[in-house]
Amino acid sequence: MSKLWRIYTQTSLIKKITLALILGVSVGFLFGEDAAVLAPFGDLLLRLLKFIIVPLILFTLIVGINQTNIGSLGRMGGKVFLYYLGTSALAILVGVSVATLFNPGTGMSLGNETVEVPENPGFTSVLLNIVPENILTALTEMNLLGIIFTAIVFGLALSYMRSTNAYQSLGGHLYKVIDGLNEATLIVMKGILQYVPVGIFAIIAEVIGTQGANTLLELGSFVGVLYIGLLVQLAIYLVFLFVSKRKPTAFFKEARTAMLTAFVTQSSSGTLPVTLNAAKNLGLNKSLYGFSLPLGATINMDGAAIRIAVSAVFAANIIGDPLSFVSILQIVLVGTLASVGTAGVPGAGIIMIATVFSQVGLPMEAVALLASVDVLIGMGATALNVTGDLVGTSLINKTEKKQS
Repeated sequence: MSKLWRIYTQTSLIKKITLALILGVSVGFLFGEDAAVLAPFGDLLLRLLKFIIVPLILFTLIVGINQTNIGSLGRMGGKVFLYYLGTSALAILVGVSVATLFNPGTGMSLGNETVEVPENPGFTSVLLNIVPENILTALTEMNLLGIIFTAIVFGLALSYMRSTNAYQSLGGHLYKVIDGLNEATLIVMKGILQYVPVGIFAIIAEVIGTQGANTLLELGSFVGVLYIGLLVQLAIYLVFLFVSKRKPTAFFKEARTAMLTAFVTQSSSGTLPVTLNAAKNLGLNKSLYGFSLPLGATINMDGAAIRIAVSAVFAANIIGDPLSFVSILQIVLVGTLASVGTAGVPGAGIIMIATVFSQVGLPMEAVALLASVDVLIGMGATALNVTGDLVGTSLINKTEKKQS
């Protein structure tokens, strides 16, 4: 038994995940809905990933802040925000362009299906939510923006203590404790990563077993066009990698584990521990990725932005009323804000689509139709979200090296 465990732990994570995907698909098709019995193993993976997120963000960011100067942190933060907003707008343009070229939904008709759309909290509400009323509430409710804010505030306070004579000794001791907790968190994360293939096997088996190929066939044109849009955005990321002088093969060798985990779990924030590990293996600046990746998991939604754009064109084609140039501009503006303004909210994909549809006068019935393939499109969109976070961090990392 110990020999088998040693072989398992020594096998690379990507090989184990690839095997898990193949076995999961096979078991899902073979046992159908009976594969749902494996659901608890998938739920356990999601719980473990969420379990480690809070200490990862808190300790990684606090330690990162104390390993760089405040000026550098502000400069990196500005670059991160600009990158995330810019690529989200670009992703919407890509989605509209690809969908306009292939025109999915032409000839289809709306049924009588309805879907309950969660309330959109609004952009202002999300901004206010960055500052939590209660630190413990921010931690228990997994308010990532609130956790990031907390980590930055206490990280800056600790940095001030370490640089001030009156608190220097106390600040030094406190930093050692937090640095130790950060290392302990990374050790726990390594253990969780060993379970990732098992959880992925269970999740993919359940999804294939319950969804099957029927859903994909029903809305195949929409799903196909959306994945073409995702591939176009991925090609743009390749250009960014060339600009940052990072070899795509070397990048994807480290990023693929995070991409596959995001694909299966459909959660950018849930994949965060794996994404942070990928950034570490890529040799990126710890103080940069400790800030950019948690923030990206919350507000950078390039995959979701493409989903919004393709969904809008799809709905317009169903009712036989092609989008005007003004409507397209509205989709770019509202879609970019919606992809940020609904960050971290349950049912965020539905909220984003409903927000844009109401803005440009598209039928809400189409939201219910699109919800039937939510799993299939959510997988690809989430994988692209995580890829965009890592590409952006790599690009910004390169610009920081030039200035250092």
